[in-house]
Amino acid sequence: MQEKGNGDALGGPTQTKDSLCAAVAMNGSGGKEQVQEEAVCEEGPGICAHLLTIAALFMIVTTLPLSLFFVIKVVQEYERAVIFRLGRLLTGGARGPGVFFIIPCVDTYEKVDMRSQTYEIPPQEILTKDSVTVFVNAILYYKVDNAISAIANVDDYSGSARLLAATTLRNVLGTLSLGDILSQRETIAREMQANLDDATGAWGVKVERVEVKDVRVPEQLMRAMAAEAEAARNARAKVIAAEGEHKASRSLRMAADVIMESPAALQLRYLQTLNSIAAENNSTIIFPIPIDILSHFMQGPQHLAPPAPTHQHSSASTLGAEEAAQVTS
Repeated sequence: MQEKGNGDALGGPTQTKDSLCAAVAMNGSGGKEQVQEEAVCEEGPGICAHLLTIAALFMIVTTLPLSLFFVIKVVQEYERAVIFRLGRLLTGGARGPGVFFIIPCVDTYEKVDMRSQTYEIPPQEILTKDSVTVFVNAILYYKVDNAISAIANVDDYSGSARLLAATTLRNVLGTLSLGDILSQRETIAREMQANLDDATGAWGVKVERVEVKDVRVPEQLMRAMAAEAEAARNARAKVIAAEGEHKASRSLRMAADVIMESPAALQLRYLQTLNSIAAENNSTIIFPIPIDILSHFMQGPQHLAPPAPTHQHSSASTLGAEEAAQVTS
């Protein structure tokens, strides 16, 4: 069966029964296998098919050049034509792009668009793994990779691929939680593409890309998620503020230790504060007074003696009055 193997390598289903009959004649071996192949040959184009083909060719020749309008067909660069002759695929695969010939009343053909097509999957209501209802829609990019398989193996390759994409989207997202759906979109897209590509390979359809477009959650759940996110942000803000206060207090303590060790540092800090205040655009007038002048006034009250004379005088006058009262009595 060398002839059969060559036919499968070229076109697969496009092999005609004439090649099988020729292979049987070349083998020349009897037995059960030969009987089966002869039965297959009998199912090929019979005498009636050959007579119809000859009659159609005769009509084409006799009606020239008018018949050229019905014989010559053209397909675009992005199209392919799959030709059936009396219901059977012709050898050689799909025709195109360019000019090809058909036999009227005997051949029929179908055009297949080989360009990439886009399909927006409608929003699917999906119950996630953590029992949350979400609405998810996606975009599917696909194209026809084998025109013969797209015509011969499936009724509507485009509609079948679209329905399968919607089903695959529901099956894949149903096994994930809401957090995974929101954070792992690229992983979901790759998984969907692999599943769809395996399923549509027999239809001659190639899935190029799948993208999750939008994930919508119920309004009540959105409010709960917003409140949770706000609470988490407030907690982080408080922690950050507390850490800042802790660091600031430690810095102030270190600065106080430095100022205590060097009294001139306080004067320098005072002058730096005055410089920063003077840089602002205001009408405040500041007269700086050196701190060393005020140090004497701050330490003065500690060395002053108590008002002893006044107290003694008052006490002496009190004793004199008492003695005078005794003498009078």
